[in-house]
Amino acid sequence: MLGGIIFVIVHVGFAPRQILIGIIYGLLISGAIGSFEFLASSGPLRDWLGSLSFSASLAVRSIFYAAVIIPVQYFDLGVLIAGLTPDPRQDVWTPIIFSAVFAVALNLLFAVTNIIGPRAFLHLATGRYHTPVEENRFVLFVDIAGSTTLAERLGGLGIHRFLDKTFRTLTGPVIDYRGEVLNYVGDEIIVTWTETSGAVDCRPLRCFLAMRAILQQLQGRFEKEFGVAPRIRGSLHFGTVIVGEIGDIKRAIVFNGDVMNTAARLEEQSRNVEGGFLASRAAIERFKSAPPVPLHDLGVRDIRGKSDGIAVLGLA
Repeated sequence: MLGGIIFVIVHVGFAPRQILIGIIYGLLISGAIGSFEFLASSGPLRDWLGSLSFSASLAVRSIFYAAVIIPVQYFDLGVLIAGLTPDPRQDVWTPIIFSAVFAVALNLLFAVTNIIGPRAFLHLATGRYHTPVEENRFVLFVDIAGSTTLAERLGGLGIHRFLDKTFRTLTGPVIDYRGEVLNYVGDEIIVTWTETSGAVDCRPLRCFLAMRAILQQLQGRFEKEFGVAPRIRGSLHFGTVIVGEIGDIKRAIVFNGDVMNTAARLEEQSRNVEGGFLASRAAIERFKSAPPVPLHDLGVRDIRGKSDGIAVLGLA
C-alpha cells in the first residue's frame, strides 16, 4: 500500500482516485505475497526454504513476487476493481518494474533481518542500545544433551547438520512464546524475554516445555536421518542484565551481567537433576500466573561465584 501511494504521488501527484487505485494494487500484491511469506515462515514451505542458501531463497521468493506482480499490473486489476476502464495507451511496464524493485528490496531487507534477528535489527536501526542500559530479563539456556558423544559418532559435518536441524526445530516454540534468540553457542541456544513479556503466561517455562514436546513429536524423523534423536536440558533465571551494542565491523547487541553467568551455571547443574531443568525461584516468582506443570523445591544450590547460593526449583 505504501509503495502504491508513493508511486502515484511521484507520477501523478496528490490525486485521491489514483491514490485509491494505488492502495488497491498494494492490497492485491501484498495479500498474495503475505500469504506466501506466512507459508514460508511458519507453514509447510518453511523447512524447504530454510534448507536453501541465502541467494537461492531470495531468488525463489523473487520469482514468486514476479509471478504475482506482473499479472496484477499487466491486466490492470486495480483499475478494474476500482470500477474504472483501463486505458490501453497507459504504460504498464513502469509500474511493473517499480513494484518488482520495491518488493525485492523489501524481501532483501526481511532476509537480512532474519540473519541478524528481527528484534536485534530493530534495536540496531533505532539505536535503542547504542548506549548500554540495564534491563530486567528472563534468560533461558537450552543445551543439547550428549553432544560431545554425538560429535564423535556423527563426525564434524554430521553434528553440524544435526545441531542446525535441532535449532531450526526449536525456533517454532521461541516464536510461539515471543522469545528472542540471543545467541547460539556451540550446542546451546540462549533465549531471552523482557520482564513484561516473559511474565505473561509463564512464557519462558512454556517455551522450554514446547521445545521438548516438538522434539518428541519429531523423534522418528531425527532417528531416521541421524540414527539418534536430540534431548535437551535447560535452566531459567531472572534478573538485571546490561544490554548494549558492541563491536565495529560486525556490530552486535550483547548481554552481560551476573544473570547470564548464573543461568549458565544452573544449566551445568541441570545435567545432574531429574527432569534436566533448573529454574531459579527468582524467575518463577516473577510469573503472573501459576506454572503449567508441577515444580518441586530443590532448596539452595551452591553456584560458583555466588557465596550465598541460589534457591532453585526443578520439574516434577
